[in-house]
Amino acid sequence: MKKSFAVFLKRNLAFANLAIVTNLEYRLNYFIDAFVQPILTTGIEVLLWIAVFKGAQSETIAGFAKDSYLSYALWSAFFARIATSWMYEARMIEEVSSGSINSIIVRPMTFYEYYLSQFMGYKIITTLLSLTVPLVAAWYFDLPTIYSRIPLALLLCFYFLILVHTISFIISTFAFHYTKISSITAAKNLLFWILMGELFPLDLLPEPYKTIFITAPFASGTFVPVGYIIGRVEIDTVYTGFISVTISLIVLNLLGAYLWRKGLDSYVGTGA
Repeated sequence: MKKSFAVFLKRNLAFANLAIVTNLEYRLNYFIDAFVQPILTTGIEVLLWIAVFKGAQSETIAGFAKDSYLSYALWSAFFARIATSWMYEARMIEEVSSGSINSIIVRPMTFYEYYLSQFMGYKIITTLLSLTVPLVAAWYFDLPTIYSRIPLALLLCFYFLILVHTISFIISTFAFHYTKISSITAAKNLLFWILMGELFPLDLLPEPYKTIFITAPFASGTFVPVGYIIGRVEIDTVYTGFISVTISLIVLNLLGAYLWRKGLDSYVGTGA
């Protein structure tokens, strides 16, 4: 048992290391992904909230001052960037649709773990470097930030990443039956943009929508960790996030296993 676990751990660490080495190989692309894009996104959202407060001519909106919204814009851009999976999702879809999946299914590993390990490895190295952007900006502009809460917020976000990968895995199973499904990824990312709270803080919604959106697992990608860091939500909301993600993981992994099995049967049956 211990030997099997050691082999499993060694194998997945190798996959994670592969992702890190592969992405660091293209330094310019990695620099833009880890630094330039988050900075540009943050700048746009900060300017948006400055314009909102200028137009509102009020010191607060929904009980929160401008600094709270600027801090939210800063940290939400960072967390939302972590919680996206379009790159690895596209690779998974391509593997299935092109037939190159053959080289994976004949090896002693699963398609799910192969890409999950790479996905997490890439996200860890990107997070460690891009985290400097919100940290420096929050310190320099003296924006509301409870630094001691960052580790737990990051833990919740990375736990949410497993759910994100599971959804990507489910979407990739559609490639067994359909030729073009890239539009599903685009639609999913647009929906995530709203449900995670990157577009606006979810606590601005009226009841009962506010409670529903915050309790849903998607809020754990951006709103809950960001709100926890800047003091908009407390620890009980974080715990609710962990519970919500866990329940969703159980349900979606069962669904994913079923769709994978059905898709693989179809794939093998057609002689692909």
